[in-house]
Amino acid sequence: MDKMDIGRFKPKVSIIGCGNVGIRYAYALVLNSLARDIMLVDIDRAKAEGESMDLSHASAFLPAVDVQAGGYEDISGSDLVVITAGKSQTKGADRLELTQVNIDLFKKIIPQIMEYAPEAIFLVVTNPVDILSYATYKISEKPARQVIGSGTTLDTARLKSEIAKHCKLNAKNIHAYILGEHGDSEVAIWSSAMVGGILFKDFCPLCKQARSRCFDEDLKDIFESVKDSAYEIIKRKGETSYGVGVALAAITRAVLNNQNSILPVSTLVDGVLGIKDVYLSLPAVLNRNGIREVLDLRFSTSEQRSLKESASKLKNVIKGSGL
Repeated sequence: MDKMDIGRFKPKVSIIGCGNVGIRYAYALVLNSLARDIMLVDIDRAKAEGESMDLSHASAFLPAVDVQAGGYEDISGSDLVVITAGKSQTKGADRLELTQVNIDLFKKIIPQIMEYAPEAIFLVVTNPVDILSYATYKISEKPARQVIGSGTTLDTARLKSEIAKHCKLNAKNIHAYILGEHGDSEVAIWSSAMVGGILFKDFCPLCKQARSRCFDEDLKDIFESVKDSAYEIIKRKGETSYGVGVALAAITRAVLNNQNSILPVSTLVDGVLGIKDVYLSLPAVLNRNGIREVLDLRFSTSEQRSLKESASKLKNVIKGSGL
């Protein structure tokens, strides 16, 4: 049995950073039996050890999983390394305000990951995720397809949820994307949004609710609710972690199970709409090798303009960071 076959039967996931997001993700991994080996690495070794002990106690109720705490040398043999370490977004702060401090941290983290797990797929979660995914790609010098940012996976789930609430339907019947930056310049792609296989714009006249169609202000309200949701959650409880933990589990499942699933992750863009050399979210096919391909969607004129503006904003931040 070759190394890849062994990986399929016993995948190893290493999590760098044991804050709220890292541990919610680890918990989702355990509950969904997505990994047999989970390695927790944190600057606070005692905390990582406590988290591993706590998570291990769930093993009596679930399929076998080995959760341990360790150092970078213990991530050797990982199939997937997930990076959640870094300064978190605080109340009232923009995600991009975290840029320089977290880039400096990544300049220390990434070389250590490369030393012990150079063959792993890297999944970047720390904000600003698009900038730090690009930083990881540059620092590691890994192929871009092996460096993935969590991107707008959670934002897209939030959009589906809000549309479903508006239409009084199950969110699983909604197909729509938030693309571009995971942040204030993100873009709702209404032109291809679908409800039950019907384009959203064509579904409205068929809806049996009070009105026969949605108005621009309805769509704006839905999008604003999605875009502001993280700020609203942070204002109330200080952090967001449950939703992103489950979103990361979905990305992990796509990669480790070789699913060829389409998810809106942050990826290196090289020519889409003339955009180059920047990470932002587009629908991508994910499998065991990372990003198999990026889908070439058709966008409306306004969506194209907004995506270009989002890319320009990110490129300006990258330029200012010295990457």
